Amino acid sequence: MEPSRPAPKKGVRHRMIGQMLVEGGLLTQEQLARALEEQKRRGGRLGGVLKALGMVDELTMIEFLGRQLGIPHVDLSKATIDPDIVTLIPEALARRTRAVPINRDGKDLTVAMVDPLNVFAIDDIRRTTGLEIVPVVATEREIVKAIDRHYTVRESMEEIVRGIDAEQAAAAAEEEGPLSLEAMADETPVVKLVNMIITQADRDRASDVHIEPDQNVIRIRYRIDGLLRDVMESPKHLHAGLSSRLKIMASMDIAEKRVPQDGRFEIGVGGKSYDVRMSTLPTLFGEKIVLRLLEKGTRMVDLAELGLDADLLAVYEKLVLRPHVFILVTGPTGSGKTTTIYASIARINSAEKNIITIEDPIEYQLARVNQVPLNPKAGVTFASGLRAIVRQDPDVIMVGEIRDSETATIAIHAALTGHLVFSTLHTNDAAGAVARLVDMGVEPFLIASSLLGVAGQRLARRLCVKCRASYEASPDLLKELGLAGVPGSVLFYRAVGCPACRQAGYLGRVGIFEMMTMSESLRRMVVAKETSSRLRAQAIREGMRSLREEGLRKAAAGLTSVEEILRVTTDVEE
Repeated sequence: MEPSRPAPKKGVRHRMIGQMLVEGGLLTQEQLARALEEQKRRGGRLGGVLKALGMVDELTMIEFLGRQLGIPHVDLSKATIDPDIVTLIPEALARRTRAVPINRDGKDLTVAMVDPLNVFAIDDIRRTTGLEIVPVVATEREIVKAIDRHYTVRESMEEIVRGIDAEQAAAAAEEEGPLSLEAMADETPVVKLVNMIITQADRDRASDVHIEPDQNVIRIRYRIDGLLRDVMESPKHLHAGLSSRLKIMASMDIAEKRVPQDGRFEIGVGGKSYDVRMSTLPTLFGEKIVLRLLEKGTRMVDLAELGLDADLLAVYEKLVLRPHVFILVTGPTGSGKTTTIYASIARINSAEKNIITIEDPIEYQLARVNQVPLNPKAGVTFASGLRAIVRQDPDVIMVGEIRDSETATIAIHAALTGHLVFSTLHTNDAAGAVARLVDMGVEPFLIASSLLGVAGQRLARRLCVKCRASYEASPDLLKELGLAGVPGSVLFYRAVGCPACRQAGYLGRVGIFEMMTMSESLRRMVVAKETSSRLRAQAIREGMRSLREEGLRKAAAGLTSVEEILRVTTDVEE
C-alpha cells in the first residue's frame, strides 16, 4: 500500500508566492489580502485568482517567479516537441497536472508545468515515467494548447491499427480490385491515419511527407528544414488502404501499382489550406508515396528577407529593375529558387506591368500576375506555353524551369525582343548555367547577348538562437576553410539543441547566394565557349563571392554553423 502523503500546510506556498509578488512590486499588501480572501471563497490557484481579478497577468507572473526561483520559462508556442517524448506522460495525467514533457536528457525529463512548485504533480509524473523531473514554467493557455495539439493529433497508433482488421486488409490488397480497395480506403481508421499524418506534418513544419513500405512495416518520414526525419512506423497491412485513400484524394488510378503516378489535391489543416502534390513509385515492397505540401496564401517573402547580404541585394535589385534582360536562378531541387523568383516578381509587380508565368506547380498565388499551370496532358508544356505567352503582350515573363533547348531558345529570344525574363536551372553553381545552356544546344552568342546575371543559391539550416554556442575557430579550422590569413580571432557558432528546436540545434533556414553578373570579359568567354571553371575563376577575379565564402560569412554572423555550410556547399566552392 502506498504511504500517505504528508498534508501541506494550507496556504503557506501561496502566501510565499504572494509575498514574493509584493516584494517584487507586482502587488500591494492590500491586493494580496483581497486575492487570498477571494481564493478562500472560490478555491483554485492563487495565480488564477490574481488573473481573474486583473491584478497580475499570467505571463508577467511566471516570468517574475522564474527569475526569483530559478525556474526557466519556456514559450511552448515556439517549441517543437519530439513525439516520442510526449508518450512518456499519459494524456490523462498531462491534463490533470497541466504538464507537458518537452525534452529528455538521460534520466532527466524536462516538463513544462503551469505550477512547477506542485510537488504532488511532480511525484506523480516521476512515478509514471521512472525519470527525474526538471520542471520549467509555461502559461496555462500554452500548455492546454500543447496537450490538445500533441495528444489529439498523435492519436494512439494502436487504436487506429485495431480499427483495421489485418486479415481483411491483406485480402483486400490481394484482390487488386478497385471496389475492394475503395471500400478499404473509406474505412474510418484509414481516414484517421491519413489525416493524422498530414496534420502532424503541418505541426512539424514539414515540406514533404515520405511513406515508404519496407518488408514488414510502413516507415513515415518528414522533411523538416531540408533533412528527412523518421516520424513513425505502422504495420505493413495498412499500406494498401493508406495508398488507396491518398490515390483517391489525388484522383489517381488506385488499381495501378506497376507504374509511377502523379496527382494533387487540396486539404485544409489547422486553419491553413495546402496544395498537396503526390507522387508514387513502385519499389520492391510496394509503392513509395511522397507528398509535397505547399501552403496556399502564404505571405510573400520580400527580397530583403531571402538572406542576401546588403551589397548582393543592391546588385540583384539593379538586375530585376532592368526592362529587358534574362535572369537565371540556379541550384539543386529544394534550394529555394522559386521563392527567390517570386520575391523578385513581387518587387517589380505593379499595375503598369503585364506579368505572366508558366509554372509546375503554381506554389504561390500572386495578385495582378497571370499564372499558367503546366498541363502536359492537354499539350501545355513550358515551350508551348511560352510561345503563347509571348503573344500576350507581356512585360515580364517567368518560366518555372528551363528543361530543354526549345524552352531556353524561346526565353532568350523573348529577352532579346524587349521582355524581362526570369527562370530557373538545375546546376551546381552560377557559372555552370552557361555550360548547361550550351549543352542544351543554345548558341553561345545568344546567351552572351541576353543573359545579364545568374544567381546561384543554397538553403542552410538556421541556428536556433536560444541554444547556439559560440567558439573561437582554431588555426587548423581556419586553414581548412581557407581563412588562414584572416587577422585576429574568428568566432563561429555551433548547434546545441533545446526544446524550442526539438534538440536539432537548428530552426528554419537561411539563403546563401552567389551573384555572377555578365561583364564584357565574361561575355567574350561565353562566345569563345570557355569552360564553366574558367568563367567562375574570372567572375571571382571580378569580385564574385562563392557560395562557400558567402556561407562562411553567415556562419561568422551566427546565422548558421560551419558544419552546415560544409554540408550544403560542394567541392566546387572550395
